[in-house]
Formats: sequence, structure tokens, C-alpha cells
Amino acid sequence: METLERYVAEHPFFAGMSEKHIQLIVGCASNVKYDAGQQIDRAGMEANTFFLVRQGRVAVEIVNPTSGPITIQTVGDGDVLGWSWLFPPYIHHFDSKALDLTRAIALDGKCLRQKCDADHELGYELFKRFAQIMEQRIASTRLQLMDLYK
Repeated sequence: METLERYVAEHPFFAGMSEKHIQLIVGCASNVKYDAGQQIDRAGMEANTFFLVRQGRVAVEIVNPTSGPITIQTVGDGDVLGWSWLFPPYIHHFDSKALDLTRAIALDGKCLRQKCDADHELGYELFKRFAQIMEQRIASTRLQLMDLYK
């Protein structure tokens, strides 16, 4: 049986992170499950969680008022979902919806922000890692918008 600690420690997102920081992160972790079609997050709602997707696929979407949701990225096994918990005002910028039965490790953003305030090195490590995810998400959004306006 795989433990939360082992999964977090072996996840590529946390590669090279110290054992001390892994322990702090695991203290904010829990298992979650979403059924296919279940909404995970909505743009404009409070953001206090991010996810390590263990199994399944999640659509990251923006909503076009005239044509409906536009998927800008699909995350799956081994990916990270969510970064808005890290930056005030802690509001989601995208919708996300499970495409399949999805199992993930949920990380409590409020818990992690408190730990980052107490350990700035942990905060810096997380910020560096999330900056890469944000850059990827922005690049995906840009490509989707280019396709939309062709």
C-alpha cells in the first residue's frame, strides 16, 4: 500500500525537495476522488487546494459565454492541478472538471501558506515549481485563444 508520504516524495513536482519539506507538505495532504463529469473548481471561487493527480484526467477550462467551455489543458496521471491557492486573493482563474474517475492527493493551501510563512525556504521552493506550471498554463491558454480567433 502506497502512503501519502511516499507518493508526495516520489512525485516529479517535488523532485529534489528536502525530506524536511516533504514532511511539512504531507501534513497538509489528503486523498480525494472525483467522478467523471464532477466539477472540481470554478473560476471566481475561493482557491485553497491544489492536487497531485494520481489517476484520471481533468479538463482545465475557460468559459466562453457564447460557445461554452473551452478546454485549455488536460492534466492526468502525475500532473499538478491548481496554483491559485498560492497568490492573493486566492481565487480560481479557471474551471476544472474530472473527465474520468479521478483520484488525487489534495493539498490544503491554507495549511501550506502557514508553513511557508514559517519556513521561507519551503515557500521559495514551492513558488519556483508553481511558476513553471503557471507558465505552461498561460502558454496553453494563448494557443487556445489563437485557435479561437483564426
